[in-house]
Parts: sequence; C-alpha cells; structure tokens
Amino acid sequence: MVLKKRRKYVLSKWIKTKVLLGNGDARSHIPDTRKFSKSTLTTMLKLYGMVYVKPEIGTHGKGVIRVEKRGGAEYAYQLGTREKGFRDYETFYQSLVRETKKKSYLIQKGIHLVKYKKRRFDIRVMVQLSPKGVWETTALIGRVAPPKRIVTNYHSGGKLMDVKSLLSAHLSESKMKNVMHKLDKLGVATARHLHKKYPGIRQIGLDIGFDHSWIPWIIEVNTNPDPYIFNKLSDKSMYRKVMRYKRAAFKHVRGTVTQ
Repeated sequence: MVLKKRRKYVLSKWIKTKVLLGNGDARSHIPDTRKFSKSTLTTMLKLYGMVYVKPEIGTHGKGVIRVEKRGGAEYAYQLGTREKGFRDYETFYQSLVRETKKKSYLIQKGIHLVKYKKRRFDIRVMVQLSPKGVWETTALIGRVAPPKRIVTNYHSGGKLMDVKSLLSAHLSESKMKNVMHKLDKLGVATARHLHKKYPGIRQIGLDIGFDHSWIPWIIEVNTNPDPYIFNKLSDKSMYRKVMRYKRAAFKHVRGTVTQ
C-alpha cells in the first residue's frame, strides 16, 4: 500500500511565523513580523526605526533589505552592499517596491545584533528528530556577515565559526554555557511545535541572533537546513551526528511512504 507522503518542508516564512506564534516558548523570541504594505511599513518604521524587508519565500539571504528611518523625513535602505537615501517617503517607498519586484514580502522588526569584530553574526541551531523519535539539538555554528553586508548566510559570503570561539569574545564561560543552554531549549521547543502541525518535518535549522541584552531572537526557521556547513568546522563530531540523524530520517520516510 502507498501512503500519502507527509509534508516535510514549509517554504513560507509567513506561515511558519504564524504557527510558531502559537507556542509560548517561541512567541516571545519572534520579532514582530507583518505582511509588506505601504501602511504597515510606515507603522513599523515609526515603532522600531529599523526593519528588515524580506521575501516570504527565499533562501540564502537573497533579497533581504535593511530599511531605516533616520530622523526627520529621511529614509534609507541597504540591499547587499548598495545603500540608498531619500528625503521623502513616497520616493523612498516606490524605490523599495521596485526592489521587491512585486513579489510577496514580509516586514520584520529590526534587531540590532551583537557584532563580532564589527560584523553582524547569528547562530544556526540544528535540531533533528533522533532515530529514537526524540527531538535533539545536534549542532550549533556561528555565521558572521561579510564586511558592510547585512546577511550572515554562508552561501552569500558569510564566515562560519565555532560558536564557543564566537561567544567567548563577549561572554564568560558560565554565561556562554547559559546562552548555549537557551539555544538548545528554544530549538527543541520550536521543532516540537512545528512537528505537531507538520508531522513530516524531521529537522529544522533556526537562525538566532542576539540583541545587546543577549535576548535570543528567532530570525528565521528553515525546514530544509543545509547539513554540510557543519563539515566546515575543524571538529567533525557535530557533522557526523547531523548526517547520522539525517540518514535515519531518510530511511524512516522511505519506509513509511511505501509499505
């Protein structure tokens, strides 16, 4: 008998955000996120001063735009290394719309991320369903944005780093352990909640950034995370575990789809 294949991937950032807002553990770590529109952009810039405009469906940080209100009636945005400034809202908005190419975009509250050597960074948290059916945080890796860029993604030029090396530039050993424990707990809670809605999901990658109070913010959740970035670390133990769990998940799915 051939069973209906369960959904393994969720592409829409908007859908994932709405699902996760239903989880108490994750909700307080999700930046205010809304559908892109002229009125919503006006409101969010008044509230936060800086926001990120990002494609609802997209990968590798492509198309992400950093948008700011700079006092008075001045506005600016950055896409890649290119920055543009404007003295009136209408011209600014129309220019921004042209960048979106009329695709579906979201607006997310801007988090002023802690930096490493003056470069923004976040942490990819890999969470997988173990061969025994238990959600586990299997790997962590730091991602540092290239100079003068806003995205940290490796495929967009970001630098991959060992998390302890990255955090030790800011935190003591005990505080670093506490932060990593929070990442572990938040990752597992997020995965469990998504799995309830989409039982076919067997791994997720959370991109988590920190503000200057060291509050973790879920910038994005990927349901088809790249496992091979962990092979870039000198310590291969995390990579081996990630791949072992990934192979087990593949065997499980293959076995349940056709039987």
